[in-house]
Amino acid sequence: MSRRATISALSVSAALLVGVAVHEGYSDRPYLDLVGIQTIGFGRTEGVRPGEKTTPQRELIFVLKDLEGRKAVIALCVKVPLYQHEFDAYMSLAYNIGTSAFCGSTLVKKLNQEDYIGACREIQRWNRAGGREVAGLTKRRQAEYETCIGKNLPAAVMATADNGEAGRGGTQ
Repeated sequence: MSRRATISALSVSAALLVGVAVHEGYSDRPYLDLVGIQTIGFGRTEGVRPGEKTTPQRELIFVLKDLEGRKAVIALCVKVPLYQHEFDAYMSLAYNIGTSAFCGSTLVKKLNQEDYIGACREIQRWNRAGGREVAGLTKRRQAEYETCIGKNLPAAVMATADNGEAGRGGTQ
C-alpha cells in the first residue's frame, strides 16, 4: 500500500466487512431503525419481510454483495485515488447513509478536489438521524474518521504510505 489507487483497484476488505457488521449490530428479526425503517441483520433495509428470521452467515453475504454494489456507484462519483483505509471509511459511511447522500455530499466535493483531510473531517458531520444527533452515530463517525486518517493502522502500513502522510490523510 505505498500509493493511493483508483477505486476499481481497491477491494471490499475484511476490515471493512467486519467494521460494518460491528457498527451496524445484528438482529435476526426485523425491527424499526431510528427513523422507522424495517431493518434486519447487519442493517439491511431492502427486502425485509415482517416476521422474517435470518442468520449471521446469510446477512454477511448480503453485506458483502451490498458493499460491492455500492463500490461500483461510488467509483462513479469519486474521481481521485484513495488508500485502502480511506476507501474503507468512506464505504462504511456510504453503507449507512446511502450512496445518493454520499455522492451528493460536501465530503465528495472536497475529496474530488484532493482535500483528503477535509473529506475525512466531513465524515463526522453525518451523526444525525431524524434530524437529531445520535450518540451511537457520533461514536461510529469518530471511528470512521480515525480509519480515514489512518489512525490505529499497523506501523508497517504507515511506513509504506506515500511520504509518510497516510496517517494524516494528507495530499502529496
